[in-house]
Amino acid sequence: MNDTVRRPWLWTTVFTIIAIAYIYPIVLVVINSFKGKVFIADDPFSLPNAETFVGFDNYVRGVELTDFFASFGWSLVITVGSAALILLCTSMTAWWIVRMDNRYAKTLYSTFLFNLLVPFQMVMFTLSWLADYLNLNNPFGLWIIYLGFGAGLAVFIFTGFVKSIPYEIEEAATIDGCGPIRTFFLVVVPMMKPAIITVGILQVMWLWNDYLLPYLTLDLKEYKTIPIAVQYLKGGYGSVDLGAMMGILVLAMIPVIVFYLFSQKHIIKGVVAGAVKG
Repeated sequence: MNDTVRRPWLWTTVFTIIAIAYIYPIVLVVINSFKGKVFIADDPFSLPNAETFVGFDNYVRGVELTDFFASFGWSLVITVGSAALILLCTSMTAWWIVRMDNRYAKTLYSTFLFNLLVPFQMVMFTLSWLADYLNLNNPFGLWIIYLGFGAGLAVFIFTGFVKSIPYEIEEAATIDGCGPIRTFFLVVVPMMKPAIITVGILQVMWLWNDYLLPYLTLDLKEYKTIPIAVQYLKGGYGSVDLGAMMGILVLAMIPVIVFYLFSQKHIIKGVVAGAVKG
């Protein structure tokens, strides 16, 4: 009998330890968000007590110092708009690549894969100049920029998934009078739901937490995302209001954690279906 079958407790213990290692930093941020900033620096690993507990003061101060609700609004606009554009464009592109299956489609697919290999650092300064030149230095222009950077992974996952969809279903829809657009949205998209949710989760987690791209492209006098707003909690000579920062970090984590918890059951299903079929 396989050792893994005979000793399941071993793997359970290993993965439990790994899970705790990942979750502990988040728990630490939550704990410190209820402690005074002086006590955070002195003893960051202790639980709040009668002396160190400050209630929601850190959250209130963080919201005031960072103009949190405005930053939250722009982060939401950028994340939702960019994710929707990526899902729409890349799912249609992947479908076309699989169904055409000619040298042009294969060349296009290879181009998207190449996009995954190019480090962002190689293009960030040129990108910053180009965004200013084309007036893309705003949240809506950032949708287009994110589409370019997010398309590689999305097309890769969607292409693998579309290969698992029987072509006969689309032929039947064509016989019933559906054109390419109706076939895609009424027949293909419902069957691509696991892949769409998977790509959506991955993109939302990336978009919501991204700091460097908005920092390089946005006009920071008018627009700030939450990661950029957190950076403004730094004072002179490198001083940081740790209490306010912990409170804002907790508020920033809540939306993406809730979104992930409601959608995470589809991740493995979508990734496996897109990776091993076709």
